[in-house]
Amino acid sequence: MQNLVALFKPFEGQRRSILNIDWVLFLSVVLVSLSGLVTMNSFVGESYFFGRQTIWLSISIIIFFVCSFIDWRFLRRTGVVVSLFVFSTLLLLLLMIVGEAVKGAQSWFQLGTFAFQPSDPVKLTLIIILSKYFSRRHIEIAHVRHIVVSGVYAFILFVLVFLQPDFGSSIILFAIWLGMVLVSGISKRHLLAVVLLAAISFGILWSFVFEDYQKQRIVTFIHPLTDIQGAGYNAYQSTIAVGSGQIFGKGVGYGTQSKLRFLPEYETDFIFAAFAEEWGFVGVTILLTLYGVVLSRILQIAIRGASNFETFFGLGVAILFISHIIIHIGMNIGLLPVTGTTIPFMSYGGSHLVTEFAALGILMGQRKYSRPTHAEAGKNELVGVN
Repeated sequence: MQNLVALFKPFEGQRRSILNIDWVLFLSVVLVSLSGLVTMNSFVGESYFFGRQTIWLSISIIIFFVCSFIDWRFLRRTGVVVSLFVFSTLLLLLLMIVGEAVKGAQSWFQLGTFAFQPSDPVKLTLIIILSKYFSRRHIEIAHVRHIVVSGVYAFILFVLVFLQPDFGSSIILFAIWLGMVLVSGISKRHLLAVVLLAAISFGILWSFVFEDYQKQRIVTFIHPLTDIQGAGYNAYQSTIAVGSGQIFGKGVGYGTQSKLRFLPEYETDFIFAAFAEEWGFVGVTILLTLYGVVLSRILQIAIRGASNFETFFGLGVAILFISHIIIHIGMNIGLLPVTGTTIPFMSYGGSHLVTEFAALGILMGQRKYSRPTHAEAGKNELVGVN
């Protein structure tokens, strides 16, 4: 009998892992991903993006479950974090040498028929680095040097991504650093001083260094709709698509802006606009509600993290998704510059999709040893669970 129990004991941990998966979060993410698939499907003949995204989604879901089985407490080790930072830095440097240039940006490694964009997993690496750094310094976190040191880590990765040039990913890296600094307890006075110094530096550059044509490029970048025949064309078409969706949308597959190619890159950078055109205000409300559920579940997991590291990691993942959502939607409705930023789980692309599902898988793995809530702790005491 003891031998029989020992035989099935290895499967007990796997069963516990499956039960520990947040199925509400998982289902919400899958629904968002399916909405992206439906939006990019042409319904006329073979759809190149739909077919490939289906493959990437299947791979990403497998990675999610694999990551949920792993005990991620080894990420707390300094050696592991340093190795991840060095590897990410070398990977970005290698990209400058052998990377594939696509639309002016050398951001991809070409792997046969598939392409890999390192800047996506690098975002996850930065979250791990900052989680480790801030979790060990929570007592003395108010010191200004922690803004500088954490900023150096982020700045190295930021510059290497910015030089590709990948403006969208570099902005996300900055947003991750800024967001995690704000939630870490760092002195807001010190952070404000850094921001003011940056603003003053930009003011000096604008007044005495930048030429007129450089100023015009910056203005057009910040307000693309001022040049709808040139740099602002995509943003202009995107706002038309969003507005034309009205309350209930034009119907699935009937988005004229996207399906007739007035809206470029509707599978990636402007998929929110394509979705809004076909599903309207009602569909967008449902989509944002699903994102709200995902973010609230992530924050719940973060709050119950077994240590400060797990809490910071969960907050970092939430900041990553919030940054992508705000920038992508702002870009699609003409409120923010066009930076080529995807929206989580919905835009076409394997690199970001795998990274996003891996991040959630890591959270599920951390959830296995998270701290119970007061209600759960009391229940465990009543039933005699240690």
